[in-house]
Amino acid sequence: MKLILLGAPGAGKGTVAKLLTEVDGSVQISTGDILRGAVQAGTELGKQADAFMKAGDLVPDDLIMGIMEARLQEPDCENGFLLDGFPRTIPQAEALKGLLDKIGVKLDMAVNLDVPRDVILDRLTTRRTCSNSDCQAIYNVKSNPPKQEGICDKCGSPVIQRDDETEEAISKRLETYNEKTAPLVSFYEKEGLLTKVNATSSDVVVKSISEKIGI
Repeated sequence: MKLILLGAPGAGKGTVAKLLTEVDGSVQISTGDILRGAVQAGTELGKQADAFMKAGDLVPDDLIMGIMEARLQEPDCENGFLLDGFPRTIPQAEALKGLLDKIGVKLDMAVNLDVPRDVILDRLTTRRTCSNSDCQAIYNVKSNPPKQEGICDKCGSPVIQRDDETEEAISKRLETYNEKTAPLVSFYEKEGLLTKVNATSSDVVVKSISEKIGI
């Protein structure tokens, strides 16, 4: 399957993508992952991206698209890919459309995960992350707490609430999403690729997507 997963922060894109990779061997791709991968690999594009990130600047779209072009043509993408949190803006969506045409890849659909605001706030304010940068395991104080309070099950490091997951920070992230990213729903609707899924259970979302694709 070749999908774009749309949805506000906390809508469950990462969880759904991970579950979908187990359905047919598609790979999950996020902008952060490919940027980190290019930097670690020491590619020319990776070095340029690293310079922007170290300066605290956003990586320009043309650089992201160059890295995305290389990533989508790697062998593991032949079985399919799930774009998690990309594109984020209309210009990125238009650039991605041109890139996919160029490399001869056709999207199956763009899936919008529509989750109520109160559910998102509850999910993110109760999320905790391992402070070890090499681990970063994710927990939830309500639904998936660590076995020992405040301590990561996997590596024993402290588990923390990220600065961008306080209620105030999340409200701001949702405002940014509504302003810049939500218009992508209309973009993909006009392209005839949009599928809306209204469910808070990741398993229900995965089942719905799989049925629509015919897997």
